[in-house]
Amino acid sequence: MISPNICTNILWAAWLLIWVLAASFTARTVIRQPLASRLAHGLWLWVGAALLFFVDTRRSGRPLNIPLLPPHSWMAWTGVGLVLAGLGHTVWARIHLGRMWSGTVTLKEEHALVRSGPYALTRHPIYTGLILALVGTVLVRDTLGALAGFALCLVGVILKIRQEERLLLGHFGDAYRGYQAEVPAVVPGLRF
Repeated sequence: MISPNICTNILWAAWLLIWVLAASFTARTVIRQPLASRLAHGLWLWVGAALLFFVDTRRSGRPLNIPLLPPHSWMAWTGVGLVLAGLGHTVWARIHLGRMWSGTVTLKEEHALVRSGPYALTRHPIYTGLILALVGTVLVRDTLGALAGFALCLVGVILKIRQEERLLLGHFGDAYRGYQAEVPAVVPGLRF
């Protein structure tokens, strides 16, 4: 029988493949963030991802491998469900954004402010989905290292959101301010 860990790995690998393939179908970039800005959020994300995905959870007794919760298979399978839902949400948002998507903070040629579909629920639905998938991954991994990895990834996401918000405010001005006032950044129903 397939384990929740293997299922989670397959989901993330499939998502990564989709993400890489979809990157070739974007509009020409006209403004790109400097390398220092990419590193400001990217380092947090990469170190967090390393803790979430590459710490060997089979070796007990190490501080990063301390379990968070008593073992329950339903908890791990709930985590798989959250990973699936979260990654599905990111794909929906990515498809809806179309050629305006970029893995870095950029403005594309003829960049438009998208406010429909998942962008009517949150301003950054890709991050909404990623955070949900990361929470699911923590439930599956069930280690202190996974929780620390999630926390680092969350810092990276928050930093990137702030960078994107500055760029979009500078480009769209009052139209983006209105969007900020009406739609939460990441969590529907909350200011964040």
